Amino acid sequence: MRAVRPSLVLLAVAALAACQPADRGAEPAAEPAGDVPEYTIEQFLETISVFGSSFSPDADKVLVSSNESGIFNAYAVPVDGGDPIQLTASDADAIRVAGYFPEDERFLYLSDRGGDELHHLYVRELDGSATDITPGEGLKAAFYGWTDDEGSFLVGTNERDQRFFDVYAVAADGYERTLLYRNEEGYQFGGLSPEERYLALSKANTTADTDIYLYDRTTGEMRHMTPHEGEVANGAQAFSPDGTGLYITTDEGGEFAYLARIDLESGEREPVLQPGWDVRYAYFSKPGNYLVVGINEDARTRIRMFEYPSMEEMSLPDLAGLDITTVYMSRDETRLAFYASTPRTPSNLYVAGLGEDQPERLTDTLNPEIDPEHLVEPEQVSFTSYDGVEIPGILYRPHGASPDNPAPGLVWVHGGPGGQSRVGYFSLIQYLVNHGYAVYAINNRGSSGYGKTFFKMDDRKHGDADLDDCVASKGMLVGTGWIDPERIGIIGGSYGGYMVLAALTFRPEEFAVGVDLFGISNWVRTLESIPPWWESFREALYQEMGDPAKDNEALYAKSPLFHADQIRRPLMVLQGSNDPRVLQAESDDIVEAVRASGVPVEYVLFEDEGHGFAKKENQLEGWEAILGFLDRYLKTGELEVAEPTD
Repeated sequence: MRAVRPSLVLLAVAALAACQPADRGAEPAAEPAGDVPEYTIEQFLETISVFGSSFSPDADKVLVSSNESGIFNAYAVPVDGGDPIQLTASDADAIRVAGYFPEDERFLYLSDRGGDELHHLYVRELDGSATDITPGEGLKAAFYGWTDDEGSFLVGTNERDQRFFDVYAVAADGYERTLLYRNEEGYQFGGLSPEERYLALSKANTTADTDIYLYDRTTGEMRHMTPHEGEVANGAQAFSPDGTGLYITTDEGGEFAYLARIDLESGEREPVLQPGWDVRYAYFSKPGNYLVVGINEDARTRIRMFEYPSMEEMSLPDLAGLDITTVYMSRDETRLAFYASTPRTPSNLYVAGLGEDQPERLTDTLNPEIDPEHLVEPEQVSFTSYDGVEIPGILYRPHGASPDNPAPGLVWVHGGPGGQSRVGYFSLIQYLVNHGYAVYAINNRGSSGYGKTFFKMDDRKHGDADLDDCVASKGMLVGTGWIDPERIGIIGGSYGGYMVLAALTFRPEEFAVGVDLFGISNWVRTLESIPPWWESFREALYQEMGDPAKDNEALYAKSPLFHADQIRRPLMVLQGSNDPRVLQAESDDIVEAVRASGVPVEYVLFEDEGHGFAKKENQLEGWEAILGFLDRYLKTGELEVAEPTD
């Protein structure tokens, strides 16, 4: 994470493209190739990823996680613009910072082993040593924040029962643990009231229906705070600073989640903020004088900040076209730290005094060898699908693509189900676009962010209704006039990887190639083997996807593994051995089955990764292999089509 001198903080950055209406992207403005170079994967991976922001007690440093070393480690970034200071030196397991202690520069961080998602919570002591707050084998821990008096921090751990997370308060001095809530019913933690009497808890009934409960530690009473009819998604966000109310998100009575306040004594609810898009989160600054709200506005994050309790809206720093994606406030409420980016420039860390318009940029994450003007600003493009439903997405057009020089195309499918392709900087997408591939990041039906009706449209129709949106998107891509209709492939990870396999299996003539990153090939096995800590979500998942005990036949029918003889187009698969969500067997089996049919298959397996690839050396190998595969089978030469087997 290269430090930036204060004199350079206001360098001009390319402005974001405006949101486009439905079908607007059929004729996006052409950009000549000119002298745009093709950057290597090594150059792209010299770009740095940074996340997390916690001010030190004196507010002169910001704690972040950065992969500058090749894997995520903890760094302290001086607010005065000095060089970042590396605080941990892991070369094997990613370190994800949770924050500084209130009174000294100890800090908390989470880390697992090789991507197995069995995170432990650690304290990095002042002498540089690490203390495991959650020791033991086979357990998973979570950090829930600090108590109001900051004498303890809150930890969730499933050490007693792998299915459920008990809640503990751990003393800042000595690390003595106190059990706050023994979780026997599979509730999810949602917050602790300022006087530590009440816990906000939630429980998923379905993936679109969640309830909130209030547990009284004094009486042991559990109160249902969100009784309702039908499916309503409720989420606990924060207790009010005075402890009299609970702020929640809810989509009751509408399509989108809005912010509301529940009075703890009367149970009465009043709307607080209804922006017309989903409110993703809301939280108070430490003393409680400010409320920060994050809104999912048309695949972008919009931050709004309010004085409390007046709810007078405050202006955020002007960053000349960058999207501010997260905001953190120092404990004394005098400084803001935040991240901002564009699709051409990865997230950078900024700081500003509260109320100041001119922030200082503390990092310069894009490799200086890459000119952001050589990267691509995408357009938000919707199209009408096979049954009249409007499907949104994000279209990247390579420089120089034209009717006289049509580009090969890729339909990019996000994970989930229920995820969302969002506007922002994505190195793999920009790498592929820089090498001549058009990419359409589709938000097929079932994606979040476009209302609860749209979100539920693919329930029990996975690999069918949502897959046909992907197929229908080809019509829009061909209609641009600058995408080769014969050279359109499909790529995706996790659930998106399943969609790749489903496309090649159940719509075998539609896509020229498929790139599957840790996708599901056998739904029966995957749903039977979900991690034990997902127990509280199991029934909700089964209601959406199917119960392997009751819906075996339907799950068998939609599992590509059992129909792999229908696959005729080249396939690439990438997988992490330690993935607890999509087991290695999911990829091993589909690769073996497709190879048996004589179809070209390339397989990249990482022994030290899980559900996603955290190490730069593995990303380098994987992303370079993807480009090589696409160049071999999609961009150049004759398209390969295997004959169907009997």
